[in-house]
Amino acid sequence: MASNLMLLAIVLFACSPAEQATQDQVPLRDSLPVLVGDTVTTLISDSGITRYRIETTQWLVFDKKEPTYQEFPKGIYLEQFDEALTVQASLKADYAYYNEPDQHWTLRGNVHAMNRKGEHFDTQELKWDQKTHRVYSDSAIHITREKSIIEGVGFESNEEMSKYTIMHPTGVFPIDDEEEAQPAEESKLKIANI
Repeated sequence: MASNLMLLAIVLFACSPAEQATQDQVPLRDSLPVLVGDTVTTLISDSGITRYRIETTQWLVFDKKEPTYQEFPKGIYLEQFDEALTVQASLKADYAYYNEPDQHWTLRGNVHAMNRKGEHFDTQELKWDQKTHRVYSDSAIHITREKSIIEGVGFESNEEMSKYTIMHPTGVFPIDDEEEAQPAEESKLKIANI
């Protein structure tokens, strides 16, 4: 009988309110990343040729969330190579988020991109829709070209960032005072006042 009372006491007090509160604080599996990568460098190849390198301090993969996504809370750096492994283009941001089902990237904080022509793009937010092959931003943008600097608010481009439109330009500044305007076939810039 004493052992039955002891067993009953253990069962009654096994899950005290304090312990229940602690159990409620444990995060659910679907709110945790399935993969946490710290200080990651990875190479991506296409047809046996290395095409990209990704570097990040922290890479989180959430496969149980709706929608599934990947997050780079401490930033990301990406390089694109040619067949001789020469860097052709690059992209860097303080934070990145990738929505897997939509194939949509959001890059924030000190976003810097360089296209194959060596033009540099600086903004605070850049979005990339892989399904539509479109890169865009509603933020201020600063583009450094070989002979000019272009500034504006709002930006839209193809994936290669070789043909782009500035929605609300605030200025085009020549770097060399003796520069003449580039021929239209060389420049793929479109300035729009929308």
